[in-house]
Amino acid sequence: MWRDHLTEIIIFAVLFVGVSAMGFVASRWRRPDNMEHLDEWGLGGRNFGSWITWFLVGGDLYTAYTFVAVPALVFGAGAMGFFAVPYTIVIYPLFFLVLVRLWSVAHKHRMVTPADFVRARFGSPTLALLVAITGIVATMPYIALQLVGIEAVLKTMGVTGDSALARHAPIIIAFAILAAYTYQSGLRAPALIAFVKDTLIYIVILVAVFWLPAQLGGWGAIFGAAADKFEASPAASDGLLLNANNQLQYITLAFGSALALFLYPHSVTGVLASRNRDVIKRNMSALPAYSLLLGLLAMLGFAAIAAGVKPLPGAKEGSVDTNTIIPVLFDKQFPDWFAGVAFAAIGIGALVPAAIMSIAAANLFTRNIYKEYLNRDASPAQEAKVSKVTSLVVKVGALLCIVLLDPQFSIDLQLIGGVIILQTLPSVALGLFTRWFHKGALIAGWVAGMGFGMWMLYQIANPATGRMHFAGSAFPLEKLGFDTKMTIYAGFVAVLVNLIVALLGTLVLRAAKVADGPDATEHDDYFVDEDTPRREDKDLDSEGEPVAVA
Repeated sequence: MWRDHLTEIIIFAVLFVGVSAMGFVASRWRRPDNMEHLDEWGLGGRNFGSWITWFLVGGDLYTAYTFVAVPALVFGAGAMGFFAVPYTIVIYPLFFLVLVRLWSVAHKHRMVTPADFVRARFGSPTLALLVAITGIVATMPYIALQLVGIEAVLKTMGVTGDSALARHAPIIIAFAILAAYTYQSGLRAPALIAFVKDTLIYIVILVAVFWLPAQLGGWGAIFGAAADKFEASPAASDGLLLNANNQLQYITLAFGSALALFLYPHSVTGVLASRNRDVIKRNMSALPAYSLLLGLLAMLGFAAIAAGVKPLPGAKEGSVDTNTIIPVLFDKQFPDWFAGVAFAAIGIGALVPAAIMSIAAANLFTRNIYKEYLNRDASPAQEAKVSKVTSLVVKVGALLCIVLLDPQFSIDLQLIGGVIILQTLPSVALGLFTRWFHKGALIAGWVAGMGFGMWMLYQIANPATGRMHFAGSAFPLEKLGFDTKMTIYAGFVAVLVNLIVALLGTLVLRAAKVADGPDATEHDDYFVDEDTPRREDKDLDSEGEPVAVA
């Protein structure tokens, strides 16, 4: 009953309402003369410094889903759940190599989305459209997954009911507030809220890693309890160490997830909001601090085993909601007032990435679908308006994913999203370093990789949950004719197919002398480094068009 959690509910509500108010106030923070421009609404004026970028990008990449699902996976599967730790370490050198170049060329050509870059680099509206659609489709379930974290917290506090309306009403209200302040303040809202979100997360996790062992007999007892549980059901999990059949899956999932993460539109949006290349470089050096936090967080899954925590019932009769493991652990082991702070940290942790993701998806639609195919003469003010409206539509779509689908299925959609977004790697990531690939071959590679990836995902079953298709991302190699029980990350195989087709297709098209698209970029564009504020709004007319300055 919710009355048993009254202290937690009050503290959660106060903090949640407080940061929501910050979201509305953010429209006045670092406010330009004209917000009716994508550079300002969608990228915060391209003028965020090191501290703001650190909190923004960190809040963007480490979401409520991460803080709920990673320890839940460790709780249920053991060592496999730690794949998130190495991939968040691998990602930063990749970020450093790729995104500094993307920032420079985007700064020079006023690009807002990855598809903008592909359009200029390969001279292909079709390829840019595929990249835009891929980004939007892959981002939608990711936004929906932020709701999973909030819903797990609300369910633990007894706020949700049994009926569909009672179960989802608090989520609908929370996302309505999110939609309102994102519409008004754009990227400035999550940038400002990220300070509070990350501070709360660090406090909660650092307290947890000291408080919980003290309550549960130390880390030795915690790992011992976890080992006992996994030894009792060896076929259902890895245990404290990976089993032989999951090692290849672990490696490819970690590396594939690292490649996928910096291709997501919301990752690019956070980086393009930076003031200059030095800001990005400093952040790539400092952001691994979040990986330390994630490693500590993952071990809370073992703490939940030692504490004897059981997940709350799921939406379907007889099912359980594993995403409630950490909220229930906090509820049982922390004083009520601190559990309220922890729940607020998870809830607020959903708002920052959800806002950035919806902005990124809206920008893709506006720049690469609306302006390219529906209104080529759209003014900056019209672009900003369309993005604002689209960001609302995206949030509604994400909300429907939770309302209409089993939340457990939506988590699998996030893994499917990684397979999808990886198919933009040849055109976006490799395109930043070489123009050798032919646009036609890149399109063929995308079709092949996407098709093969969807085929593999369709073949993945999970009899334990009753789903025979799209039940995860671990593809059995025996389905490819190998005599082994090992599995591999479907996205890793799909992007290899994509690259092979793009490579062979380019050789064929170049040999046949098929015309390629023009490259609107130059070598020096990838090294531009200007440290000048991007506040041209004072030199824009009422429609957002530049005004000549004598």
